[in-house]
Amino acid sequence: MWEYAPAPESRDIANLKPNYRMFVDGEFVEGGGEPLKSVNPGTGEVLAEVSTAAPADVDRAVKAARRAYDRVWGRMPGAERAKYIFRIARLIQERGRELAVLESLDNGKPIKESRDVDVPTAAAHFFYHAGWADKLGYAGYGPDPRPLGVAGQVIPWNFPLLMAAWKIAPALACGNTVVLKPAETTPLTALVLAEIIQQAELPPGVVNILPGAGDVGAAVVAHPDVDKVAFTGSTEVGKLIQRQLAGTGKKLTLELGGKAANIVFDDAPLDQAVEGIVNGIFFNQGHVCCAGSRLLVQESVAEELLDKLRTRVSTLRVGDPLDKNTDVGAINSAEQLARIQELTASGEAEGAQRWTSSCPLPDKGFYFAPTVFSNVSQAMRIAREEIFGPVLSVLTFRTPDEAVAKANNTPYGLSAGVWTEKGSRILWAAQKMRAGVVWANTFNRFDPTAPFGGYQESGFGREGGRTGLEAYLDV
Repeated sequence: MWEYAPAPESRDIANLKPNYRMFVDGEFVEGGGEPLKSVNPGTGEVLAEVSTAAPADVDRAVKAARRAYDRVWGRMPGAERAKYIFRIARLIQERGRELAVLESLDNGKPIKESRDVDVPTAAAHFFYHAGWADKLGYAGYGPDPRPLGVAGQVIPWNFPLLMAAWKIAPALACGNTVVLKPAETTPLTALVLAEIIQQAELPPGVVNILPGAGDVGAAVVAHPDVDKVAFTGSTEVGKLIQRQLAGTGKKLTLELGGKAANIVFDDAPLDQAVEGIVNGIFFNQGHVCCAGSRLLVQESVAEELLDKLRTRVSTLRVGDPLDKNTDVGAINSAEQLARIQELTASGEAEGAQRWTSSCPLPDKGFYFAPTVFSNVSQAMRIAREEIFGPVLSVLTFRTPDEAVAKANNTPYGLSAGVWTEKGSRILWAAQKMRAGVVWANTFNRFDPTAPFGGYQESGFGREGGRTGLEAYLDV
């Protein structure tokens, strides 16, 4: 095995500041809430203090967004709106290295992922939606679709900048204004995005960013002058929001948890499938709502595949998120690490066979070694509950019908994967599986032109593509 010398990216590139403030009506201002400390999960050290919003600040932000919508943004021709959105996209590219380092510091994901996936895809979402801004009449929603007004958006900690882009870009393209609440543990890149929005000279109030805990998100969602709510996060919070908004007339989209099945048939190219399985569950430490966390393998190739998989997983390097050689970074918080440990302990207690990579783990920070469970039955918690960590549950099947039945045996329905040489089998399986996204002979591929979203307890509504515009239009 290769010995890799450390190749750390300089943390100075992040331009980390000791204090960050919320962004309201085009200005950075102190919030009335209790300041929170953002922690580097790679070391456990405090990175910065962040001011948070009080209920009065939420009200001020929504008023600013309403004013900007009524006076400027809602009336502006699409071609003019597009110029601002293109400008944001280019500035994300220009400041890409700074954003990538800051994301890895604040979130714990490896620098090669924030550099090669999160930041370029965030820019791509703004580029793509800028292109739609003057073409909404041709999107299939009538000759002159209108925006909704003020969008209240709440995003999670697993892809902080990318989720902000997924939410803000389509809202702006369609002519809405935004009040965004970033996750409590990862507010920093959203506040640098606010700097970029200021740099792009977006009119004041068009985008407002309010850091804070769940209470701030709840205040944004419940505000009577918010016309549209978009939430990405846990299923239980999604259910609370849906209950709260029932009967209010607010338009809602939810992108919630998942327990995706990755099905490997006996004719699949196994080495290629192993790479896809590893990417499917260990990308971003498994902190992915559409992670391929249930592997369904045809019995005749199960042993061979598991041997190859364990060999491959044992080469993954876990460690400093800023080291360019790191494959698996830090778990985002102590709380999340405790949840992963509790669920893996339940897997052992229920009789699954645990294999954990013997890779060395850093002394400081929150880390969990990549783990694969075999002999898993469908009744076990590790086969039903979302672990949201680098833990894979392996089940077997004999016939294609059994594979689909097991894949669909979940309250979720966000994504799925199919590995086979037969095109007809790919199409057959994709048709039968209740999942919003089905990948064939690949996994975790995202593109702004392709709609993303789930069924059942994974939520409803789509983000991205022409289909994703509907959520931000009055149609």
